[in-house]
Amino acid sequence: MIRKYLTSVRRGFALAALALVSWLDLLLELVGFCLLCVGLVFAYTLALEGTRPRAALTRRLAGRWCGVEVEPPYRPAPPEPERERDGWYRDGNNLFKRSWFLRWTKRFEWISDDPATGRDLGWQLWNPFAGLLLVPAVLVAGPGALRLYGKWTRWWLGPRAARTGGGWVKTRLKALGFQLGLAGLSVVQLAMAIPTLPMLAFGFAPLFPTLVVAGRSVTDTLRREAKNWTGVRIDRPYLPEPSFPVPRADGMYQRGRQLYDTPWWPARLDRCRWVIRDRATWRDMAAAVVNSVVLSLMAVPTAALVFFGFWGFLSLWVLRPIAHWMDISWSLFGLSEATTHWQALALTPVVVAAFVAGLLPAPWLARKGAQFAKLLLGPTEASRLGQRVERLKQTRTDASVVQAAELRRIERDLHDGVQSRLVAMGMKLGALEALIDSDPAAAKRLAAELRQTSSETLTELRLLVRGIHPPVLSERGLGDAVRAMALDSPLRASVTGSLPRLEQPAEACAYFAVSELLGNAAKHGEARRVSIELGYDDGLLRVEVTDDGKGGANAARGSGIRGIERRLGTFDGTFALTSPLGGPTKVTMEIPCQLDPDASSPRTSTSSETG
Repeated sequence: MIRKYLTSVRRGFALAALALVSWLDLLLELVGFCLLCVGLVFAYTLALEGTRPRAALTRRLAGRWCGVEVEPPYRPAPPEPERERDGWYRDGNNLFKRSWFLRWTKRFEWISDDPATGRDLGWQLWNPFAGLLLVPAVLVAGPGALRLYGKWTRWWLGPRAARTGGGWVKTRLKALGFQLGLAGLSVVQLAMAIPTLPMLAFGFAPLFPTLVVAGRSVTDTLRREAKNWTGVRIDRPYLPEPSFPVPRADGMYQRGRQLYDTPWWPARLDRCRWVIRDRATWRDMAAAVVNSVVLSLMAVPTAALVFFGFWGFLSLWVLRPIAHWMDISWSLFGLSEATTHWQALALTPVVVAAFVAGLLPAPWLARKGAQFAKLLLGPTEASRLGQRVERLKQTRTDASVVQAAELRRIERDLHDGVQSRLVAMGMKLGALEALIDSDPAAAKRLAAELRQTSSETLTELRLLVRGIHPPVLSERGLGDAVRAMALDSPLRASVTGSLPRLEQPAEACAYFAVSELLGNAAKHGEARRVSIELGYDDGLLRVEVTDDGKGGANAARGSGIRGIERRLGTFDGTFALTSPLGGPTKVTMEIPCQLDPDASSPRTSTSSETG
């Protein structure tokens, strides 16, 4: 018994020493994050991956010493990039000659999007405190304290079921983190904008577009995270990039009254004019100054209150007893020194009130900060018009390609199916005429075959018409048409949301897009369940399709997904795909459209149904 107790004490001290190393890992990850803010993505990825062996060691020790098995919670690593037939590596619309950049990008997305990474960061922050508490606990309770520490480790480092939402404190702590994140991105944006103007002022005009584009990457990150964190959508306001110079008939490149032998200078001049004449360039620079000040003023006071409350509580009830035991003097941010438990109890409401006061307005301040950033970072009417024109130029070609492909499909189906059956029926009718007088019995059998063939031809025609435009879509609208599709799907599909009658082309576009996604989920995603959410608000049809398949869908490799993107492009719609390895796969489609002016009366339907 004594030997078992001494073994547990020795193991407890070892686990406490290992726990203190977590703060070094957290410091390393903080340095990697700072390098990430200036564009060094590799440093952050290396820092996160470099700290995982310590977490793996803690899991093994929790199983061997504490008797609590902890399974690794991480998502599977992404596969190696595959080279295309032409020798390039493709990611979306981007091509890479070598795979190292694409490999690092995929690993960054894999490790940063994994929920277990966030839990690792929380464990590294709190585990040293648990290790300090483990030392006296193991001296008192022995093996029982070790088992309690093993359960603590499993709660942080073990796999968890996916949960939505969070508690009051967790939600507001996340909102405070969002505030600090937006303020930090604004400061980084300011740091990128400071060296940009001197390049233009001192005559380094060719470098000016490069710095502006680099700064826009940070600004785009702020826009994207503002949408992810607070729900405030900030669209990109920039004018379309200029096209590459086209040579004249004599092979020269003309810009104004000047001719050039190579396209390098015309291209640089076009890019300089593009960024200088774009008002969004100067609005970004103004936003870098204003947002960095305003967002910091909104975030720093709340963060200071939360830190004061947390550190005050920790000092009163953790550090104070340790300091008293070690006979060390201490004080708490100017508050009167508490030497007894009663004095600490009297100061506790003060630090708790500061903690709550800092967290209470955090969600509201985060959203208002994003809305303030939108004032200068959002698009103007001129930029919206320019983007619209460029979008129409791109979608016009896609619309022609989609229409031509659809016509070829209809022609092929008619030629290979219905037309051949009609030709065969005509030949049988000729044979029937010859057999009526000579062999009436054979003529009757041939007439029965003709009746069966005509029935099959009619069924094939109905299927062909349904593929062009389903009758249920015209009669009942998109909502009921999708529900009917869900009932016929081999997956267990649920449809939520209600829709009014919309423009028929937009309804047909969304219907066939959902049909393609259901087919992909069943055929390629190995899914069993799929949920479809429909909604319409302020002239925008929104469709979300989520399945529980194996994930890993890639728009660059799927002709079906590319077809959906082209189909949506003809309506100026957007297509967003999220499909990490292991799932789930989530597709969000948005189509601008109006209500159907020819709808005689609105039809009501159920708001949800499961097939």
